[in-house]
Amino acid sequence: MNQKTASAPAAENKMGTMPIGRLLFNMSLPMMVSMLVQALYNIVDSIFVAKLSENALTAVSLAFPLQMLLIAVATGTGVGMNALLSRALGAKKTDEANKIASNAAFLYIISYIVFLILGFTVVKPFYASQIGNADVEIMEMGIDYLSTVMIFSMGLLAQICFERLLTSTGRTIFSMTSQLCGAITNIILDPILIFGLIGFPKMGVTGAAVATVIGQCVGALVSFTCNHKFNPDVRLQFRGFRPDGRIIRTIYAIGIPSIIMQSIGSVMTYSMNRILITFSSTATAVFGVYFKLQSFFFMPVFGLNNGITPIIAFNYGAQNRKRMVKTIKLSMATAFCIMLFGFLCFELVPQVLLGMFNASADMLTIGVPALRIIGIHYLLAWFGIICGTVFQALGKAVFSMIVSIMRQLVVLIPAAYVLAKFGGLHAVWWAFLTAEIMSMIVSLIFLFRTNRTIISKIPDGSDIL
Repeated sequence: MNQKTASAPAAENKMGTMPIGRLLFNMSLPMMVSMLVQALYNIVDSIFVAKLSENALTAVSLAFPLQMLLIAVATGTGVGMNALLSRALGAKKTDEANKIASNAAFLYIISYIVFLILGFTVVKPFYASQIGNADVEIMEMGIDYLSTVMIFSMGLLAQICFERLLTSTGRTIFSMTSQLCGAITNIILDPILIFGLIGFPKMGVTGAAVATVIGQCVGALVSFTCNHKFNPDVRLQFRGFRPDGRIIRTIYAIGIPSIIMQSIGSVMTYSMNRILITFSSTATAVFGVYFKLQSFFFMPVFGLNNGITPIIAFNYGAQNRKRMVKTIKLSMATAFCIMLFGFLCFELVPQVLLGMFNASADMLTIGVPALRIIGIHYLLAWFGIICGTVFQALGKAVFSMIVSIMRQLVVLIPAAYVLAKFGGLHAVWWAFLTAEIMSMIVSLIFLFRTNRTIISKIPDGSDIL
């Protein structure tokens, strides 16, 4: 690589020069929009599935833990790549950045091989462990749906890989473009393939999975093209490529805590499904609907996270404390406003939200109080989410992992089990608020520690804020 190319990123990169308020808007808004669209098409997916039957909705809901595991590996690897790549660019180490990107792409290929094998081997026993042989229809629909999603997961993994390359270099507008293209494709194909419109066969729940997979492949193609044409800061280099153990270990040192953290969410969902199925399949369907609805409010915050991670990591590499601190403060204020809106929706219009999923009278009876109780924890959740992102960007992702383990495994599941035993179905939902209170306390402790040991020791840096 010639000297001109090597010096280009330092001259062009806005993460060290653009005023923080504008930069946060510039970086995060495209990611927030794309994540919102992502959440929207997940909701639309379930709305169409619900029109088939409540059993179809339950089948898709029960697939969520393994889908979360797939997403956890993809996004967690992206977190490691994102933080490491942005830090290298901030330190003006272009060759190192290219090596990081190439090794990360290699890890995504290995991940796909693993999930391909799992798609052929674990799906049936996974469903059987949740519902046994109690409902053959739910079992059959669920196996068809989840097998399709996992066997053809290469689209999702490739899309996230290329999107994170764009995000790491500040080109979030192209990440948004990729997400939008994938989401629109999915939304268009959902009714066509589920109900057999315009000459296509009626595929039911399997059609929803096929639409999802095609949408992910379209998103992957768009993000690859955007990287090739519009991202000169980083180049994938596979000619003579050999995996670099040092880089892979560093990616996973940051990424594995994130993978574990999100995988814990998979364990939590699986455990909640098993607790709720003892009451009824409708209770499980309500929990599945909640997860789809909450994504509409959580996903924009995760999009905000994707935008601020490279900003914090870049300015950490560039040794600029003032810009890091202002980024953290503004992101917290933004996240609170988003979650406040979610809280108000859950409290004021739960019937409307459930009605989008063809809710039966039984589902409304269970779901309305459930959404109102769960919605309370939105007033606290924003803090832990942003803190987790800060920890990851500064190489302290283990703090995020500890908080997640304590929240979901140490508090949430045991609390839900106890409340189910002694308080009945409606009491179960209070476990979410209990867990979130603990999460906020522990996140605050870790934030003070991170400030004392890392942030406060960084030079003030640029006055461009």
